Amino acid sequence: MGGNSTKPASECLLDAASLKARFAAAVADSAFPCLGAKAAFNGGSYLLSVYDRLASDSSSEALASDLESFTQSEMCETNPYASFVAIFRSPLASDEEGFERLLWSQLQKLHQLDATKYKWDSSVVSDPNHPLFSFSLAGRALYVIGMHDRSSRLARRFPWPTLVFNPHEQFERLRHDGKWKRMQEAIRARDVILQGSTNPMLSDFGEQSEARQYSGRIVDKEWQPPFRAEPTDLPAPRCPFAH
Repeated sequence: MGGNSTKPASECLLDAASLKARFAAAVADSAFPCLGAKAAFNGGSYLLSVYDRLASDSSSEALASDLESFTQSEMCETNPYASFVAIFRSPLASDEEGFERLLWSQLQKLHQLDATKYKWDSSVVSDPNHPLFSFSLAGRALYVIGMHDRSSRLARRFPWPTLVFNPHEQFERLRHDGKWKRMQEAIRARDVILQGSTNPMLSDFGEQSEARQYSGRIVDKEWQPPFRAEPTDLPAPRCPFAH
């Protein structure tokens, strides 16, 4: 038997250190269009964890705990590019619809765990069809970016299923500082260079539900996000940095 492996990279590099290195290299690639992700990695304002299986109960419990810690961290409070990256060893995506189903199953499980402790962030809406919807965990609105090997958008391709969580308020902070529009235009221009077109699902917050953007798949107007927020009577969370 020869010593050279014939397995694809997606089956070989399953240890956490290798997966983290592969993702960092993907972001560092000169063609990668997202300038916010580059700023997060260049500035060390990100957390990256590896989990066994997307949407499994054990991975959901671990991810919910890690995201809760992230949302309450000083990094999340103070850094304009703070990001949490969750890479899953399996299952590898067979197509865009399959990944989309798993993404929403994962978000539903995270929410069911979260709803026992926290209310939905009051700055956004919990109805995934509403233009002001955003996912919420630990009382903090989060924008979700799905990545996988079968994405039709080149900027969303990564050999292993991945979810990136960005605090919603960082976009508002960039808007307030007058930086968001320029960054958005630069990212979209870079995406055109990479793909030949802009992502048709992109829109500004409040124009249509951002749920349509999470998986990266192009969906029609009749598409319904497979997600339901649980009602809760819990008190709103208190910022851990409040005095």
